[in-house]
Amino acid sequence: MSDSPTPPLRRTALHSTHHAHKARMVDFGGWDMPVQYSGLVAEHMAVRSGVGVFDVSHMGDIQLRGPNSLAAVQKLLMNDASKLQIGQAHYSAMLYENGTFVDDVVLHKLGENDYLIVINAGTREKDVQWVRKTIGGMGGLHITDVSDYYTQIAIQGPKAAATLQKLTGVDLSAIKNYWFTWGQVCGLHNVLIARTGYTGEDGFEIYIPSDEPTSARVWGEVLNAGAEFGILPCGLGARNTLRLESAMALYGHEISDTINVFEANLGRYCKLGREPEGGSDFIGRDALVKIQEAGGPTRKLVGLEMVDRGIGRDGYPVFDAAGNRIGEITSGSPAPFLKKNIALAYVPVAFTELGTDVFVEVRDQKVKAQVVPTPFYKKPKKAQPVAELHVPVS
Repeated sequence: MSDSPTPPLRRTALHSTHHAHKARMVDFGGWDMPVQYSGLVAEHMAVRSGVGVFDVSHMGDIQLRGPNSLAAVQKLLMNDASKLQIGQAHYSAMLYENGTFVDDVVLHKLGENDYLIVINAGTREKDVQWVRKTIGGMGGLHITDVSDYYTQIAIQGPKAAATLQKLTGVDLSAIKNYWFTWGQVCGLHNVLIARTGYTGEDGFEIYIPSDEPTSARVWGEVLNAGAEFGILPCGLGARNTLRLESAMALYGHEISDTINVFEANLGRYCKLGREPEGGSDFIGRDALVKIQEAGGPTRKLVGLEMVDRGIGRDGYPVFDAAGNRIGEITSGSPAPFLKKNIALAYVPVAFTELGTDVFVEVRDQKVKAQVVPTPFYKKPKKAQPVAELHVPVS
């Protein structure tokens, strides 16, 4: 018997556009996606210094509607959705009973009894099945997988607002970080415009109809609008180095079904003390409480900066000074903007203090690294207008 044929890679509505840009394409979670166009470093630097545009249409979207939608969200996700206002989003996660990750998500409150959960591309089918299995039996709830309804375009960088503002009459300065609204973009009505992203920079994600002509037209108009700022189309390679500089988790690396919330340093998004909605706490809460009561996790995620020459890559082992293997790198690469070699790694709690020296095995050589604060990169704060500065009187 022959093995069953591998299913063809899925394509976004911008697939032909990526080929027209001569993008290098790769298989990412079953999707044929651009890893780079002009080059990873150039794309990374465009986002840090100006603006870049990404096709993130491979991400999944699940809409929950109905009078029981808040109770469903509260059972499904670890953050406290009861605090969200309409037009607000927040970071959260779906957990297994043992407190490890099904996936991390961004939850948007579209209206009363109306929520949108944005999920990762590589876990899309698994996530949809988990949602249906976990809350599908609840009454007063309608679950819709709307993933294929939208082309999702991310416009990221300090010039993202100036770029997108040319294409919409919506006052983008009124949209705060992790808030969203609807408005006309490139002549399209009722486009969801969210001040969200995965780069550590200011930026927006827009959700437009997923037909190919509309998607290609909007992509082109974004590139034209950003031309004066040196906009570049950006691939998944730059998206990865940007999120690593910002120490943002990636499923299958910093978070997975073998890593719990406290190990991943994401406890600030996990609301153990919230009021149960509809008499139900979120899945995974009890296990996390037990971990907390037992003194917390035994290992934690840390940032590493390579001290000696060498690049710590995903999966490389980490050792203590005595040569004992103590952990493993989850994500590592050169940081184009910081011009350093950085990594995220899991190590025992005893090795998490800032300044601790560890050693990464790079091509059979032990290369010295140091535990450093994360995120490695923080976007510069906007300067205050001179009129708002208050000089103390001596």
